[in-house]
Parts: sequence; C-alpha cells; structure tokens
Amino acid sequence: MAIDSKLARPGVAPVAAAAMLALAQPSIAQPLASWNDSPAKAAIVQFVTNVDARGTPSCVPPDERIAVFDNDGTLWPEQPIPFQLAFVVDRIKALAAQHPEWKDQEPFKSILAGNLATALAGGEKAAVALLAATHSGMTTDEFEAQVAGWVATARHPRFGRPYTGLVYRPMVELLDYLRDNGFKTYIVSGGGIEFMRVWAQRAYGIPPEQVIGSQGKVAFETREGRPVLVKLPQVDLIDDKAGKPVAIHKHIGRRPIAAFGNSDGDLEMLQWTAAGPGHRFALIVHHTDGEREWAYERTPGFGELDKALREARTRGWIVVDMKRDWKKVYAFE
Repeated sequence: MAIDSKLARPGVAPVAAAAMLALAQPSIAQPLASWNDSPAKAAIVQFVTNVDARGTPSCVPPDERIAVFDNDGTLWPEQPIPFQLAFVVDRIKALAAQHPEWKDQEPFKSILAGNLATALAGGEKAAVALLAATHSGMTTDEFEAQVAGWVATARHPRFGRPYTGLVYRPMVELLDYLRDNGFKTYIVSGGGIEFMRVWAQRAYGIPPEQVIGSQGKVAFETREGRPVLVKLPQVDLIDDKAGKPVAIHKHIGRRPIAAFGNSDGDLEMLQWTAAGPGHRFALIVHHTDGEREWAYERTPGFGELDKALREARTRGWIVVDMKRDWKKVYAFE
C-alpha cells in the first residue's frame, strides 16, 4: 500500500493536504464520525481522496473500485463465539425433541448439556455433523425463514441485544463512505453465505449478490408440485484463508483495490489485494478494547491474529486499534 510514498508523487500532495483538511473540519461535516482523528482515519480519507483524484496517477476508474470485507470480527463481533455458531446451538436445541437419539450422540449430547467446548473438540467431524443437522435438508426459502426468525428474536449473551444491533458503527460508516465515493462493497467471510444474505443488506447496506461466504451444495427439486432449491449436507466452498481470494476471483472476477479483515483467516485476501498493480489499501481491525468489546489477538481460537499482524507491520498495512481509533464501537453507546 505504501500510503506515505504517495505524498511525494507529483500531483498527489494537494490531495493529501485535502484529506487532512477534511479531518480538521467540524465533526458534523466529517465522514467517519465515530472514528477518532487518528493516523488510521487519515489514511482511509487519503486513500479514498486519492482514488477519486482525476488526472493523477492514483485515480481509479469507478468500475475498478472494489472493496472486500471480512464479516466476523471485522463488521461485527465474533466473541464469545461466532454468531452463526450461536444460531447452530439454538437450532440444535429447537430440533432436539425430534431427535431423542441426540441425548446419547456427540456432538449433540454436549450441545444439549451446555458444553460447547466438548462438542467442538470433535473437530471437523463434529462441525460437519452440526451443520448437516441445522443447514441441510430444507429448501433455501425455509432456511432463510429460519435465519430471519432467529435474527429477530435471539439476543447476545453479554449485551442482551439483537445480534444485528451489534454491528460496528465505525465500519458501517466506512462502508457508507466508500460507497459514497464510487466503491462497490462486498462481504467475503468464512461464515455461511446463505446465513449472511438474509440480513446483510439491512445491517450493512450490502445486497445478497455482493455477499461471498462458505457454501454447502444445493440441488434443484420439485416438492409438492413446486420447483425448489434444497440444501444438501455436502460442502461446496470453504471461504477462509487461501479460499478467500479464490472465492473473490470466482464470484467477482476482479481483484479488489481495498481489503479489510481482522484475523489470520483474512491474510491471503489482504495479500492478494495489496499485491495488485496501482493504488491499493489493506486494513486490519485489531481488537484491543476489553471494556467496550473484547481484547484478543494471538490466543488460539476464534479470530486469532498473529501472522497477519506481523505482515501488516512489515508491509505498512493500516492497523486499526479499536480502543484508540474508535469513539464508539456500537451505535447504542
């Protein structure tokens, strides 16, 4: 990305000055109002201003202004567990009466006993069993209705609020700011594509066709005289780590010029985006706020951040310190 090097290029210094001037204006006129006036915010404004600066080497045509965002830990929390896993747990409990055998069958036995750690200790085999039980066998319309019902009623255990009420306000402002400047914004997440498509437009302003995620296979069937799509218990795509740039290429057909993530699972997406020609931007959300949110990085588990953080510091990617750089985390603060 090397944002600072742009300042020395002919015709770009006035643009950088304009970006800094924008930060000096009264807050009512500012984009990114929930961001503190930090180097991270200045870098974002500078990048966007440069991209839109006609007649300069940094200008990017509107059809190439593609920005990709991880979801869990980047646009909303992933603690104490990813929200889709909370959906899985609730679905297992709701379906338990129809499956009395689950009382003696792992990983369902541990889920029903409230011991999630033991259930997940079963690794990939346990995950496949849980997903097959809660994400397959129904039509895509039926699954969408299940997710919509859960989103409308489920509450986060720490905040007691709907999960969609916990989107990061600064990141929603960033999405709006990019779109206001000609960017097309995509979600590229390890989470399930059909789970996210139900609520992503309402939460982030991102329509279903701009959501990329892990997928199970789907088949066409006729049920009760109606053509339907049925979710199968086989995996079609894992949209994580090296799978992310592959999924971007498959779904979008363009290399993004900006990528936003928070964990080692986003590293390859950030690398591939930053390695392209021309003006590029890569940003990592660093969870440093244990009071308003959670503080974590290198601890193994959900959202581990080690390799990507080291590479960010080596390559000059922007690292957002949540505690320092965000005035507020959630809209309700």
